[in-house]
Amino acid sequence: MARMHWDKDLVPLCALIAAECINVGAAILFKAATLNGVNYYVYTLYASAISALVLLLPLPFVLRRSTGLPSFKSSLLFRIFLLGLISLGTRLCGAKAIEYSSPTLAAAMSNLVPAFTFILAVFFRMEKAELRSSSTRAKIIGTVASISGALVVVLFRGPALKSASPPTNYPRDSSSTQTKWLLGGFLLLVQCLLAPIWYIVQTQVIKEYPAKLVVVFLYTLCGTLVAAPVCLVAEPDLSAWKIKPDITLLSIIYSGFLCTCLICLIEIWSLHLKGPVYVSIFKPLSIAIAAAMSVIFLGDALHLGSVIGAAILSVGFYAVIWGKAREEEELKEQCELGSPAIQPNNRTPLLQSYVNEEDNSK
Repeated sequence: MARMHWDKDLVPLCALIAAECINVGAAILFKAATLNGVNYYVYTLYASAISALVLLLPLPFVLRRSTGLPSFKSSLLFRIFLLGLISLGTRLCGAKAIEYSSPTLAAAMSNLVPAFTFILAVFFRMEKAELRSSSTRAKIIGTVASISGALVVVLFRGPALKSASPPTNYPRDSSSTQTKWLLGGFLLLVQCLLAPIWYIVQTQVIKEYPAKLVVVFLYTLCGTLVAAPVCLVAEPDLSAWKIKPDITLLSIIYSGFLCTCLICLIEIWSLHLKGPVYVSIFKPLSIAIAAAMSVIFLGDALHLGSVIGAAILSVGFYAVIWGKAREEEELKEQCELGSPAIQPNNRTPLLQSYVNEEDNSK
């Protein structure tokens, strides 16, 4: 029993915390690379290609060991291709948003993911919004708070609590304006809208085809194949594709190997084990990490609006998560009592998938 607790609780906890640190590190390195003049189309394509190459290396060993896997159907291949498109869209939006704004804003806006997940679950009738239920009220209040906090952090910067101090190695772009900050916030909003859709599709794909590494490789390859013509057309200047051995090369390798590849493996494994809501629980950690690293390594200013908005976002985030945890407790209690109203097979596929897998494994 202790072994099961270690595998299902402590290991995913540590892995997802490490994933947030890796993700923030990638954002900091990319921001430093943009200050050094990197083109974000070049960055996105090279990082995606590195991820596909890294995932290709262990693939023959995985396929040799894998037995009894289902055959690829056209619907499954389409959803894997869709995963590649969504993943590419999130990378492009996220990279351009960080170029326009800051890693701290990106970390704060990522807390919208659970709220949008709840909205999509209700919209697609994967979850019922019962206003009499305390869990539903908590999720609604948390969703409103999260969206309000996002508006504060994007629209109200306020006075600087920590003035900007440009690092000696990277010149600061003095042309950054409020318009770019707002555009960066809008792109991050799009990224947060795409993330729950990615979680939904990926959870369904893993249920049908449980070979996680194969799925990650295939949709990463699809994203790279789509990114190649798109990025080459968007950036036709061949001189921009020549990478010097400096912070730009480091950021591309870091993103391709650790961020895109390792984080995808951690999240897809955690999605299979714990479900999509649990994966998003750790997003608020990135705010403090990003704020500290941005001030230390990039010399970014820390504004009052970012602190207030991030605090409201975090409160809303945890309200949604508390509501979800409360709902799961009620569902388990009703299932243990043998309530005919709620059966394990009828639970929402978006927010209850990991409970189904536990029940089916018994």
